[in-house]
Amino acid sequence: MNDLHLQPATFTWRKEMPLADHPAKVHQWIRTINELKSVEEREKPDCVFFGAPLSRSSISPSGASEFPEYFRRSWKGFSTYNMDYDLDFSGMQVWDIGDIAMHGTDINLCHRFIRETSNAVHNHFRDSLIGGIGGDHSTTAMLVKGMKEIYPDKKIGILQFDTHFDLRDPSEQGPSNGTPMRQLIEAGTVEGKHIHNIGLHGFYNTKELCDYAKKKGVRYVPLRLARKYGLEQVVSEILNTLENEVDMIYVTIDMDVLDMTYAPGVPAATSGGMRPEELLEAVFLAGSHKKVKAFDIVCLDPLRDTIRQTTVQIGTSVFLTMICGLLSRGNNNDSG
Repeated sequence: MNDLHLQPATFTWRKEMPLADHPAKVHQWIRTINELKSVEEREKPDCVFFGAPLSRSSISPSGASEFPEYFRRSWKGFSTYNMDYDLDFSGMQVWDIGDIAMHGTDINLCHRFIRETSNAVHNHFRDSLIGGIGGDHSTTAMLVKGMKEIYPDKKIGILQFDTHFDLRDPSEQGPSNGTPMRQLIEAGTVEGKHIHNIGLHGFYNTKELCDYAKKKGVRYVPLRLARKYGLEQVVSEILNTLENEVDMIYVTIDMDVLDMTYAPGVPAATSGGMRPEELLEAVFLAGSHKKVKAFDIVCLDPLRDTIRQTTVQIGTSVFLTMICGLLSRGNNNDSG
């Protein structure tokens, strides 16, 4: 693990001793990098995640780099039992391996560190679900590229929950949070037809971007139609389509997919977006799919979250709901 660009998280919980066999709270349950120093090689975590605290690459002013810390601070407010699905995930192994070190000004160097860390984590934990806690959406391109380097012969599909296409031209916008999907298409990392976006709505994308999406075969269901057909049904059909077309699936959750009423803590808050319960149901379906190999949660700015950390609470719920989905797979975690 010394080959990773990782450093300890800026915040960790002091574990209460002695711990119960089945810890009731998330902050007692997740194993941190300090606890993992003596981990035996044979231990195989169900999920490994790390922070990617980068937001200098954001088009809109953003404090999304702060989310990994606020995410960890929120754990004490969550139990290890989800009443909606009657699932107790306290017996699962979920490891927090710290944050990727970031350069203060060099975005390209930060992106290199993210790609190389993703590469190393996917190589080391081939049987685990891999999670990235952003950071802005520019991190996604690097996380997927690092994954592809480990599985060069595998086709990767992307399920994207987002208000935006994120298909802006990198030659004009640079490696920003507005360009990750286009970066992946133009690099040949992911085929356009294997990207599915749910959450597009309103007046927040240009016709030029829509035309580019159609040209490259990017598939999308505007939120209005997804609600008309049934969001759960749409997500299930997308996962079934990807299951037949790709070897593994990457899920990226841009928190600006939520309506600004529920998620004030995003840099590009909009009206008319998803409700939290819609996103959580969709994330559970994604997490339960056997080909979902990795995910990220991006573009959540806790510095804008002025009312009881509303958006951070939802972001943490998204993460834990993904874990619940993983648990619902049973022992069949053969994601490629």
